[in-house]
Amino acid sequence: MSQTTNTILMIRPVNFRMNEQTAVNNYFQEDLDLKNAQINEKAQEEFDAFVEKLRAVGVHVIVVDDDKSEDTPDSIFPNNWVSFHKNGDVGLYPMFAENRRKERRESVFIRLEEEGFLINNIVDYTSAEEEGLFLEGTGSLLLDRVNAKAYCALSPRADEDLFIEFCEDFEYTPVVFTANQTVNGKRLPIYHTNVMMCLAEQFAVICLDTIDDKKERKQVVKHLKSDGKTIIEITESQMHQFAGNMLQVKGRNDQRYLVMSQSAYDSLSEKQIADIERFCPIISSSLETVETCGGGSARCMMAEVFLPKK
Repeated sequence: MSQTTNTILMIRPVNFRMNEQTAVNNYFQEDLDLKNAQINEKAQEEFDAFVEKLRAVGVHVIVVDDDKSEDTPDSIFPNNWVSFHKNGDVGLYPMFAENRRKERRESVFIRLEEEGFLINNIVDYTSAEEEGLFLEGTGSLLLDRVNAKAYCALSPRADEDLFIEFCEDFEYTPVVFTANQTVNGKRLPIYHTNVMMCLAEQFAVICLDTIDDKKERKQVVKHLKSDGKTIIEITESQMHQFAGNMLQVKGRNDQRYLVMSQSAYDSLSEKQIADIERFCPIISSSLETVETCGGGSARCMMAEVFLPKK
């Protein structure tokens, strides 16, 4: 079992803009004073440059164009609606924003099968939407695939019962906690686990300051340390620059890279960069428009493909 893959699915946006339906509990989103068409164009430029950087080091990026007929402003973040597993299972997830539910498209699976991947079974949690319960894929779930542990920061987009159900279905040990950020002087839940934490093979980048409950914080640290992970801490202000939203991928010759946005990289101290680079080189790419309007960053844009080949 591997923690990293060299195959990534990415969705090229056609209607990208600030999604008013997600802004209610994604406190990372901000309005840009630009027309939507300009915003989409900028997002496409950032997307294309990012894909090029990944491909340049040998990451296999499968790009699927978004469907113009659907109004899906957040389609650039596919990791929230789908996860792909080594045994050929695919997880389909219930989404908080109604307009994000249209992102789930069968054509994506057809494309992966055309690329030679095997899909055996679809584990579908989407009926939970009818009850107003959500679990947004690997945005909510941080999977330690090697040690079969799943980390989840509970929020309006990550329901505890659904999380436990996922862990039972996929045979992961659940590690549950609450992570908060300060919004207008109040401590409010961070919408996705993957903005405050990143799990790589030998290390974890995490904003422990967001876990207000000392017991929970201790528990998370204990799990990471018992699995031999070096903990690299980031501050809450670094998290706001998306320094938690990173993903380790494999490139040519199985070389590992830690992928992040330029703003995440720029927020890190020299020591933090050195701590990461002890394990693997860093790839960073400017994702300013995507981050500002979308409230997500590099990690959110990449859906890891662990499916077996035919």
